[in-house]
Amino acid sequence: MTKADVGMIGLAVMGANLARNLERNGFTCAVFNRSGEVTDRFMQEQAGKRFIAASTLQEFIESIERPRRIFIMIKAGPAVDDIIETLLPLLSPEDILIDGGNANFHDTMRRVERCNAAGIEFLGVGISGGEEGALNGASIMPGGSREAWELVRPLFEKIAAYAEGPCTTYIGPDGAGHFVKTVHNGIEYADMQLIAEAYDLLRTLGNRQPTELASIFKRWNAGVLQSFLIEITADIFAQGDEETGGYLVDYILDKAGQKGTGKWTVQTALDLGVAIPTISAAVDARAMSAAKEERVQASEQLQSGASHQAIDPEKLDSLTHDALYCAKIISYAQGMALLARASAEWNWSLRLGDVAAIWKGGCIIRARFLEEIRRAYADNPVLRNLLLAPAIRHELSSRLPALREVVGLAARVGVPIPAFCSALSYYDQYRAASLPLNLTQAQRDYFGAHTYERIDRPGWFHTEWGTRR
Repeated sequence: MTKADVGMIGLAVMGANLARNLERNGFTCAVFNRSGEVTDRFMQEQAGKRFIAASTLQEFIESIERPRRIFIMIKAGPAVDDIIETLLPLLSPEDILIDGGNANFHDTMRRVERCNAAGIEFLGVGISGGEEGALNGASIMPGGSREAWELVRPLFEKIAAYAEGPCTTYIGPDGAGHFVKTVHNGIEYADMQLIAEAYDLLRTLGNRQPTELASIFKRWNAGVLQSFLIEITADIFAQGDEETGGYLVDYILDKAGQKGTGKWTVQTALDLGVAIPTISAAVDARAMSAAKEERVQASEQLQSGASHQAIDPEKLDSLTHDALYCAKIISYAQGMALLARASAEWNWSLRLGDVAAIWKGGCIIRARFLEEIRRAYADNPVLRNLLLAPAIRHELSSRLPALREVVGLAARVGVPIPAFCSALSYYDQYRAASLPLNLTQAQRDYFGAHTYERIDRPGWFHTEWGTRR
């Protein structure tokens, strides 16, 4: 009997589309789902193609060529641990389990250790691109042993998106792949929040209507802001609403959901002591959006203290464009700084230029600007911060005045733009040779005897505070 080249556990949208992608690229794929009805329906829809259905895990395992390469595409969390424990007694040495869900990288590190102890390889693989990417080419970020990567590389390079090369590469050991995907999602949060704030500025201050916004974003997508998110934003503004005859965006409730990866990004940054305020602001904005009823009540009771300021819509368009690009660069710099710090903490040896390269296609944050990031790290692999790259400094220099003007304008008229504000503050803090935290450290020593360092001689010091000159 013909055996499968690869196995797929889980036939929800992502798993089913990955299986179809694999089959379309010449691989015979064994499929298994906990619900047999789902497997049967999938096989009916894919009749005549290179799929082998299994009704039990034992049958599934036996249908795959060794060393087995098995995708696990089920809901992240305890269910993954359960399926691993069920599979381990059925597998053979050197078989490879591939978790393609949005797992917490700490869980992935633990699972790698558990599987390796049983003689089984485990790859934690970040996959970005949604259901469309899973079907037609995603950005794929594998973490685990390099030996396991080499065995799955032919699969991944075939099913990945393509942007001057397959959008996949070996990321690093154990949880590196899932962590890079987590930070990708954190950057995605920031990107989306910045776009939302740009929309709010144009709508509230420029009185731009959806048709105008669609044209503006379509124009922006032809320049330095070219990206998947800008592209789909233009489409969203153009989408009519059949029920009302208006535009759909105007009828969508302003409550944004989140599944956890943005929060994990912020939590890890706090643990590592890395400042990512724009990503944090984006996570906070989604949390604030969830308090809809409370915000409505507050809007009736709290005064803005804002002043009216007329501004030419065309000028606002230009300012917002440049401010958005500037803030986008700064938010990416925060994400890359977090990746660098995590790489040092867990000895992952991340190649940040390669990470930027595989984000250029398939993934949600794919954008023209990623080529600038790739070049920056190709020129200097140990770059301390993306903002220090000469080309990036040049990109920022002409646009910083626009970011400052937009932040000031929004503050005066009362339009909330937390991500824009945080991006500017990050930039100004990073370029400051001196910060007022000398006072903070003095306060800590005053009330807690935490000691402090001096600028004029080495060592740690404590003062009995209260003596006045």
